[in-house]
Amino acid sequence: MALFKKNKKADTEEKNTSPGEAVSSLLKRVRELEIKSKRLTNHLFTGEYHTAFKGRGMAFKEVREYQPGDDIRFIEWNVSARMGHTYSKLFEEERELSVHLLVDVSASSLFGTFKQTKRDLITEICAVLAFSAISNNDKAGLILFSDKVEKYIPARKGKDHVLYMIRELLNHEPHSAQTDIQKALQFLNRTTKHKSIVFILSDFADAGYHDALRVAAKRHDVIGVQAYDPRDEKLPNVGLLQVHDAETGNTVWLDTGDAYIRQRYHNQFLKIMEDAKLTFRNAGADLMQVATGEDYVKKLQEFFKRRA
Repeated sequence: MALFKKNKKADTEEKNTSPGEAVSSLLKRVRELEIKSKRLTNHLFTGEYHTAFKGRGMAFKEVREYQPGDDIRFIEWNVSARMGHTYSKLFEEERELSVHLLVDVSASSLFGTFKQTKRDLITEICAVLAFSAISNNDKAGLILFSDKVEKYIPARKGKDHVLYMIRELLNHEPHSAQTDIQKALQFLNRTTKHKSIVFILSDFADAGYHDALRVAAKRHDVIGVQAYDPRDEKLPNVGLLQVHDAETGNTVWLDTGDAYIRQRYHNQFLKIMEDAKLTFRNAGADLMQVATGEDYVKKLQEFFKRRA
């Protein structure tokens, strides 16, 4: 469940915004994300991203004269015999990878009570990951999903492509309020044949995606990013409170002064978090959990370093 209060003033202002103003505002937000993401990529993640995600293997590059310390297994005997000197084969990493970002755009992602919504947090992380990918000459792609796949942008290289992805993340209006992670993973498994890096960004308030995740993790390097809000974890003690489930549309009144009610709410949050941990661990995939308002940069750095 998510706490929800309709902001009529914000709705009125949005309706009164002209198309030109809306486009100008969108471009400004895209530019802000580009500047922030590129700064983080250049100063913090350049080497860490590269070492955290390995290429597809090693490819032969050239033959050069043997140097002390070279692995004797890579001596090129035919060339050595012909030239009268010892030569070694030199290899380099086959670097080019595809990074796919699977982003939950269901209604629960719009919830946030501390500095930003879960979707804002997810969008910023996506921008950083996409710019990190292209700065390492990798490709980046995007899948937006609710209870169905709503948008698919195949993985490509280049700054313009990443800016297009960011615009879609900021501007996309979901067609459904609900979540089905299994369908997004099944779509990924059908459309992506080569081994890729796959980030799934969601609050993971869903079930039944275990098998699809296991299949994806066997083929790809899968990482979950679970976004949550402090109010997902703990209800404030403020008396009677109207609680609205943004995905089902159900609304109930809760007596937050009742310690038992607050504990049940907290236990539901813990179950969602623990279920996600267990599901990813059983599938052989990684999971990172980040709260709105939290320093996600530090979390990403710690994650990259662990992987390296």
